[in-house]
Amino acid sequence: MTSQILVAVVALLHFYFLILEMFLWTKPLGMKVFRNSHAKAQETAVLAANQGLYNGFLVAGLVWSLVHPEAMMGTQLKYFFLGCVVVAGAYGAYSVSRRILYIQAGPAVLALLATYLMY
Repeated sequence: MTSQILVAVVALLHFYFLILEMFLWTKPLGMKVFRNSHAKAQETAVLAANQGLYNGFLVAGLVWSLVHPEAMMGTQLKYFFLGCVVVAGAYGAYSVSRRILYIQAGPAVLALLATYLMY
């Protein structure tokens, strides 16, 4: 149960990132969250939308892992997609901001640990 909840939290976070990056990047909330000026947000909007789309793929995979009818396959999907989130978060922390490690990779690591301990 804990694993399922944590995976769902990670999926919801990435859905939120999708909304921020694809639809709110140039809006006040998006600029505040990502600490962008209006000019920088306008200049990078297409790149942000692309990032948002990738977050959508992570959401789809995480949801798939939660609803897959075969428990073992669902677990394997969790490992794969949570691993992708951790790698993306680690790279984001290295290349953009350390806070990405805590906001993105941290919850995924907790979900991975809960999934591992489940078996």
